Amino acid sequence: MSRAAHPAGPRYADVLPGGSVSAPPADLNALEAKVWPSSARREESGEMSVGGVPVRRFVAEHGTPAYVIDEADWRTRARAWLAAFGDYDPAEPPVHYASKAFLSRGVARWAAEEGLGLDVCSGGELAIALAADFPAHRLTFHGNNKSRAELVRALDAGVGRIVLDSFEEIDRLAELAAERRVRPRVMVRITVGVEAHTHEFIATAHEDQKFGFSLSGGLAAEAVRRVLKHEALDLVGIHSHIGSQIFDTSGFEVAAHRAVGLLAGIRDEHGVRLPELDLGGGLGIAYTSEDDPADAFDIVAGLKAIVARECFGYGLAVPRLTVEPGRAIAGTPGITLYEVGTVKPLDGLRTYVSVDGGMSDNIRTALYDAVYTCALASRTSEAPPMLARVVGKHCESGDIVVRDTWLPADVAAGDLIAVAATGAYCRSMASNYNHALRPPVVSVRDGATRLLVRRETEEDLLALDLG
Repeated sequence: MSRAAHPAGPRYADVLPGGSVSAPPADLNALEAKVWPSSARREESGEMSVGGVPVRRFVAEHGTPAYVIDEADWRTRARAWLAAFGDYDPAEPPVHYASKAFLSRGVARWAAEEGLGLDVCSGGELAIALAADFPAHRLTFHGNNKSRAELVRALDAGVGRIVLDSFEEIDRLAELAAERRVRPRVMVRITVGVEAHTHEFIATAHEDQKFGFSLSGGLAAEAVRRVLKHEALDLVGIHSHIGSQIFDTSGFEVAAHRAVGLLAGIRDEHGVRLPELDLGGGLGIAYTSEDDPADAFDIVAGLKAIVARECFGYGLAVPRLTVEPGRAIAGTPGITLYEVGTVKPLDGLRTYVSVDGGMSDNIRTALYDAVYTCALASRTSEAPPMLARVVGKHCESGDIVVRDTWLPADVAAGDLIAVAATGAYCRSMASNYNHALRPPVVSVRDGATRLLVRRETEEDLLALDLG
């Protein structure tokens, strides 16, 4: 098929003098290692492969759009987080995978096999974990408004820890636990007043939001008092989470300082030394070449040092430290493959490259103004770069997958586009907007593919429509 190059369009400096998109890379065919799965390669044919599977073969087997997960990369990142803690009790792993990033029965089994704990925050996530036979004692159940039915299921399953998020929930859980004559281990989620340097919708530790008990307002201390009065509840620690996609780790230092201060206050007021401190997750990953996240070993070493220093100052024994990476494990191993349908140059502006997915399979660009890296995946090209916007097929002008990027000027219908670092939150937040069918999730490893979640069908849509 001949490919006539579209006009290369305006130059970078003319369009975006403020520099909100990087200048064209020297080689449009290169794959920036830190944003792609560790197994991503350019084959001799020029097409991209992941896990030893060339994208054209993948698409022949599974179609587009599709989510692809490098299983070996996912597992390697999980192991790195555990290894960063050194020695620990395998029955009480210090790393709990935040399943909201992406969860399926297959992924839950990966987490179990790698020795992780699992953090769930809804009845549905709990159901997936239990269906995968994930060890219930390694589950932590989050949520700011858990229903009675969800709490009952957690108690009956023997979930390892339930994180309490409201005064109503304290009383509700205590009542249910007493009825069942069980004593669940619980943690109190606190709001430490840290303004994480991230989008306001994914910052979770400042005062004006729905999660946790405020430290500054005295609500956290009161929550602890109420929990300790309930003999049916076993208070084992406190939990703090300051947000998501965070690169400036100074916020964790402030959070640790204030959390340990609460532990000292609990000791002084109640004579109780809580043995656990969960600092949550939220560490960022590289979505573009400009992002520079720290690795797991540096992060854990830093958190351990901060907590040890704060505990020394208060004369406290160092509690068992737990973290909850989600994106930091699942994000980079995942990509999304699309097929180009139309290419529409707009003179003096940019070229719109429309693909066969969009905001129904990746809402993050529209919701968070998220920035992504993409590449022409089915071949290489020597054409000059053009400023492009990769958009979806939905009836919304905000249906954008990659807002500003550089693609070869000969991109044409039938080409495959790969978007990097979509392993976290894209499938989890996918929808049926415009009655789109949600894509499959397929793992790749050692030259083979395995279907984790099948593609939705029209029959699936109609099965819920009672007419």
